[in-house]
Amino acid sequence: MKYPAIQNYINGKLVNASTSKTLEVISPVDGNLLSTVPMSSSKDLDDAVKAAKAAFPVWSKMPIKERVQVFFRYKYLLEKNLKELSELCSEENGKTYGESVAEIEKCIELTEFATSLPQLVTGEVLEVSRGVECRTEHVPLGVVASIVPFNFPSMVPNWTIPNAIALGNCMIIKPSEKVPLSCGRLAELLKEAGLPDGVFNIVHGDSEIVEAICDHHHIEAVSFVGSTKVAKIVYQRATHNYKRCLALGGAKNHLMVLPDAKADMTAQNVAASMSGCAGQRCMAASAMVGVGDVDHIIDKICDEARKIVPGKNLGAVINKDSQTRIERYITEAEQQGAKILVDGRNAKVDGKEKGTYVGPTVIDYVTPDMAVAKEEIFGPVISIMRTDTVDEALAIENASPYGNAASVFTQNGGLARYIIDRASAGMIGVNVGVPVPREPFSFGGWNESKFGVGDITGKSSIEFWTKLKKSTTKWNPEAGVNWMS
Repeated sequence: MKYPAIQNYINGKLVNASTSKTLEVISPVDGNLLSTVPMSSSKDLDDAVKAAKAAFPVWSKMPIKERVQVFFRYKYLLEKNLKELSELCSEENGKTYGESVAEIEKCIELTEFATSLPQLVTGEVLEVSRGVECRTEHVPLGVVASIVPFNFPSMVPNWTIPNAIALGNCMIIKPSEKVPLSCGRLAELLKEAGLPDGVFNIVHGDSEIVEAICDHHHIEAVSFVGSTKVAKIVYQRATHNYKRCLALGGAKNHLMVLPDAKADMTAQNVAASMSGCAGQRCMAASAMVGVGDVDHIIDKICDEARKIVPGKNLGAVINKDSQTRIERYITEAEQQGAKILVDGRNAKVDGKEKGTYVGPTVIDYVTPDMAVAKEEIFGPVISIMRTDTVDEALAIENASPYGNAASVFTQNGGLARYIIDRASAGMIGVNVGVPVPREPFSFGGWNESKFGVGDITGKSSIEFWTKLKKSTTKWNPEAGVNWMS
């Protein structure tokens, strides 16, 4: 075992869980044992909540310009430790080192946005009548929780940590049991940056902790990122207990490729979108709709896909179960009549035979009723459907229950605008394979890709992590009285 057994992080200290049950943390890169992670109980969550509640009065009353000083230092520490954090991310998640560097750089950008919050939450004030003033201010909620997935061990936690804490809340985070190491290192950096004990806590575990978070009387808000199936459960359970909840689910993102698209640029973007992070991201292109004659572009997509080599510029998928599931989708599509143009099944990497790899896979002549066309595969696989018109392509995109992202590749600005207006997705790209907005613009999809109001990052997150206090004051009785006062 490379690393010590993982512990919970409560009130600024590493503490043992109250149970003895653990899971092994296996690197998907080579199958080696990294550590063990505890399956905590609701008692451990109670301890974390008590620590957070105790820290909240002092932290929340600190002026926001003082709170964000912690995140100026945290940003510096992320930059200083970028190489170490990237290596750890690759080791436990399986993505390439370059992808991990990009993940930590995004953490830095997210933290940078949090340092700007004093300029964004100034509130409003207006003299509504002579001597009568109305004022609004953003007030923190209290103890909040964030439940995060395996595919971005550092970035998704940092979707919530900087903003929620800088806005005055105290947080409990539940990392994925598959990738628990990165969150622990983030806790160390936050402490080094001067974050007071109890403001940030980590409780490891499985569904028992997720349910306990949704049920806990003293947790005011819950954010979740994961599959749609679980997002629905978390949203229903948390809101049933009168909490705010923002639950981000899965996706089936459609790339619509028109014949006039720049072939080389389109092929590079499509191949990168479907294979980046081994396809294990909710913004991955997993369905392409070719409109008209796009065979010349599909040929180039296949050429680009063949340049993507497992173990070199393509990382591993998270575990053996995922590998088996992804390959089952490919085989089923082939059996149903689809044509496998590039086959990533049975991928092996020399010296890492126990790693879990799937090569880039391009499947043509997919029909909309096939599972590979409808379901989230979460692997480096793209399914190509063909239509004669843009409206037919939009009908396929609109029929998906998901709504994270959609993109169009064309040189026709009018058609691009037509698709932007009609695609049923929260994030749209034009000649962009992964249309993730950059800060301060917020991340969030539509339909069954998101449950709750608002987005998880950017300016939109302010409304989720705070409540609005309105005050009306009058100090000069000589101003007289009218209907406003």
